[in-house]
Amino acid sequence: MDAYATLGASDAAATATFYDAVLSTIGWAMHSEFPGWRSYTKGGGEGGFKLWLCTPFDGAPASAGNGTMIGFVAASHDEVHAFHAASLALGGTDEGPPGPRAHYGPNWYSAYVRDPSGNKLAIVYDS
Repeated sequence: MDAYATLGASDAAATATFYDAVLSTIGWAMHSEFPGWRSYTKGGGEGGFKLWLCTPFDGAPASAGNGTMIGFVAASHDEVHAFHAASLALGGTDEGPPGPRAHYGPNWYSAYVRDPSGNKLAIVYDS
């Protein structure tokens, strides 16, 4: 079994639309899905880290954890910008525009967003 993370989704269809587009900017694609669940991996293949999105089992609305964030790796500054722009175009909110973050390291270039359910995402290029 590979490592994974799970994020709650308030609206499964809107969440799928958001993540299909946003993750495609960095070469990720849907890996599998079944009612209430959808997963993504780099290239949509079997191996590696998986991000699962689901509607909460208890039927309560999805909520974002305070301090919780999923970070994705970009291959270039352009991918950081594309990820950020796609997120905002699909109902995400800005938590930090693309740019250098020297306090994390001299080559750290990143952006931060929240998905429509409020989950925080980072996209990072660290040459």
